[in-house]
Amino acid sequence: MKNILSATCMAACSGALALSLMASTASADEWPTKDIHLVVPYAPGGTTDVLSRRVADLLSQELGANVIVENRPGAGSTVGTGRVARGGRDIDHTLLMASPGHTIGAAIYPGLTYDPVEDFVFLQNMVDIPNVMVVPADSPYQNVVEFIEAAKEENMTFSHSGVGSSIHMSGELFKTLTDTNMTAVPFAGSGASLPALLGGDVDVSFENMPTVLSHIRSGDLRALAVTSAERSEYLPDVPTLSEIGEYNLDQFVTTAWFGLIAQSSFPEEAQSVMQDALAKVMQREEFLDFAKQLGAQPGTVAGDEFKQFITDDLQRWEAVAEQAGISQ
Repeated sequence: MKNILSATCMAACSGALALSLMASTASADEWPTKDIHLVVPYAPGGTTDVLSRRVADLLSQELGANVIVENRPGAGSTVGTGRVARGGRDIDHTLLMASPGHTIGAAIYPGLTYDPVEDFVFLQNMVDIPNVMVVPADSPYQNVVEFIEAAKEENMTFSHSGVGSSIHMSGELFKTLTDTNMTAVPFAGSGASLPALLGGDVDVSFENMPTVLSHIRSGDLRALAVTSAERSEYLPDVPTLSEIGEYNLDQFVTTAWFGLIAQSSFPEEAQSVMQDALAKVMQREEFLDFAKQLGAQPGTVAGDEFKQFITDDLQRWEAVAEQAGISQ
C-alpha cells in the first residue's frame, strides 16, 4: 500500500513539476502578459510624441497587446527618464522613447539620480533625423564658409527651441568648432522660434528637418548644410557640414535620433520579443512612409551597438556643455 501511495505521490509531484515548467516556459514565450506603457519624456504634439504614437500603434499589432503612450514631460526629458529608471511594479512592461535629450539632459543637468547608460538596456534606434543649418531667404550668406567668415567679424544670433534641445546644442557645437561669435536666442519651442527665423529676427538656426523642410522647398528659408554624416535624400543638393571640412567642420556629425530603451531590469525574454517585433515594425510600409514624412532615415543600430552610440553621444555633449558653460 505504501508503495502504491509512494508511486502515486511521485507521479503527482512529477506532473506538478512538469506543469510548473510548462507554465514557466509559456510565461516567457507569451510576453507581454499585460498592457505595455511607452513613456514619452515630452509634452504631446512634438516629434517624439508623434513618432511614439505611430510606433505604439504598429507595435501593438505585432505584439497583440495594448501599447499605451504616457507623456511625462519636464527638465529636458529627465523627468520621464527618471520615472523609467526608478523601476516600479510594471517595469517589465515599460518602455521609453529616448532621443537626444537622453544624452544632452545628462550632460547639462548635474546630480541626476540615474546613469543614462548603465541603468538602461538599449533595444532599437528607430529613426535618425538630420538638423538643417538654415538662414532667412534674404540672408546675404549663400554658403557655410561665407557665414563663418562673417561670424568671425561680427556677432550672429541663432535661435533654438529650448536649452538642451538638439537644435540648441547643434548651434553650440558649431560655435565651438568654428570659433565664431554667436549668441543663442531661446524660444519656447520651434513653433515660437520659427517665425523669428522666417522674419529675419535671428541670423541662423539648426532646426530639425521636419520643421523647416516645407519652408526650404517654398524658398522661405535657405538651407546651407545638413548635420548628418551623409547628404539627405530629401535635400540632395545641400552639403553636409562634415564634407565642407573647413574650420573643424569635419568633426560635425549629429542627428536627432529616436529609439526605444528600457530599464536595466527589463527581462531578457522581453528584450528578445521586443527586438523581433521592432524589426518587423521597421519593415512595414506604414513605418517607412511615416519616416519619409519626417525626412528621417530608419535607424540601423540595436543592442550593444545602440548602447555604444549612446555612450559616444553622451561624451560629445558633455564636452560641448562644459566648453559652452551650459548647466541647469
